[in-house]
Amino acid sequence: MAGGVKYPEVYLDMLSQPCRALHILLSFNKVPFTIRTVALRKGEQKTPEFTSLNPMQKVPVLVDNGFVLTESVAILKYLVTKYSLPEHWYPSQPERRAKVLIPRMTGSAVDGLRVERALAELKDTLDMLESMFLKRQPFLCGDDITLADLLAVCELMQPLGGDRDVLSDRPKLQRWRSRVQSALGESFDDAHSVLYKLRDNFKSKL
Repeated sequence: MAGGVKYPEVYLDMLSQPCRALHILLSFNKVPFTIRTVALRKGEQKTPEFTSLNPMQKVPVLVDNGFVLTESVAILKYLVTKYSLPEHWYPSQPERRAKVLIPRMTGSAVDGLRVERALAELKDTLDMLESMFLKRQPFLCGDDITLADLLAVCELMQPLGGDRDVLSDRPKLQRWRSRVQSALGESFDDAHSVLYKLRDNFKSKL
């Protein structure tokens, strides 16, 4: 609380890809916010308090002075607009905005079986990212990082929790990921620390 202004509350589980994307956007752009942790694996999304905010019982959820948003892409767009974040995140020009790729978000925690299925279907998506979006530009939508890069990188980092790097044989995408990570700095690693811990725990049990 500062000057009577209440900070936005974000309900997050950092094992969720869109939750990490939201956390990174807020942290990197130094937007003050309050985290309300919702542990999906413990079923905390089913509590009456959380269900009253989002009957679908999914994260993330944004509560901003009584205004509630429950869909990850809508939340990101809202924050970019409300806080007048740099134009590159979600361009105002219609033609550029239309190019912002929005990967499908699940809002769920790491699930081994689901990851296995996703990996089996991943090749075509990675081929498309390389051939269509990164053919002649450093980021998915041009010369600057956008919400597209933020959402996509969080998706592609997800299997790391099981010690799988889906870009291990994709040097072009590795370079893109490095550019995104470099652009985001500490915000990237802070948001993904939970996955790093899962990876380390996984390795220790081998």
